[in-house]
Amino acid sequence: MAVTSMTNSSIRDFTKFNTMGTTFTSGPFSIHYLVIAGGGGGGSGGNRGAGGGGAGGYRCSAAGESSGGGATAEPSMTLVRGSYSVLVGGGGAGSSTTGYENGFTGSASVFGAIVSDGGGGGGSEYVPSGLDGGSGGGAGGPSSGPAPGGSATPSQGYDGGDGYAVSSTAAHGGGGGGAGAIGGNASSNVAGNGGNGVASSITGSSVTRGGGGGGGGAVDWGSGGTGGGGKGGTPSSAPTAGTANTGGGGGGTENDFNPESGGSGVVIFIAPKQAVVTFSAGVTATSAIVDSNVVYTVTATSTTSETVTIG
Repeated sequence: MAVTSMTNSSIRDFTKFNTMGTTFTSGPFSIHYLVIAGGGGGGSGGNRGAGGGGAGGYRCSAAGESSGGGATAEPSMTLVRGSYSVLVGGGGAGSSTTGYENGFTGSASVFGAIVSDGGGGGGSEYVPSGLDGGSGGGAGGPSSGPAPGGSATPSQGYDGGDGYAVSSTAAHGGGGGGAGAIGGNASSNVAGNGGNGVASSITGSSVTRGGGGGGGGAVDWGSGGTGGGGKGGTPSSAPTAGTANTGGGGGGTENDFNPESGGSGVVIFIAPKQAVVTFSAGVTATSAIVDSNVVYTVTATSTTSETVTIG
């Protein structure tokens, strides 16, 4: 038998249910994020040590946490249904071994309107100044006097450390800046340490990312900053690369060892379970349920035009 009427209470119940369902599943959604760019590559040197790469820019909106450069957490994003850009920045390559050139700056990471700048490349024997970036690259060892580290993007990271001339033929490189601390200045005895990174529990567990690369030294190397920074090299010890998906800077070289690249970045965001999240084909991502939300971790993008669709 066909229904020809509904009571007032039935109509109210139907309207209430239908309205709640539409509003709750279609957004807009409040999204928290952690966006880290690729770290800078280490510089190269012959008799004079080179600078460590700076960490990739670090931007975070998780409540109670920090962004890079000592900044407080940014506001969450409010996203309506639609597609948004997502890009994981690659680490900058180390400079050529024989050219004694600066390391290359890392690539930016992107999530919607949020852009984190790549870490600055480390300074070299021939061009000692560290490069600017999300965090600044450490300076290479100069032939005389100090050499300046690169400058950081405000609220994304810290400056790189200065290089130091031991003599006209021997010098130490500065440490790359980290998301959480300035890169260490080189001294007469040792290269500068990479600046430390910043810890985040956005995935449900505390992980430190965004460490600067250590400087290369004629006597002793600088250690990598906590959070994926690579260590520097010496005449008898090779440097190491920044750790993948941390934005860590690569270690600077000394005495013709191959310079090391920075670590790739990462994009992490939290969406409510009710949000339907899909990625374009070139995105490598994982997801995990944490309380009433889903945490998405994007570790690689194959092109610069990948997207995430939220509906």
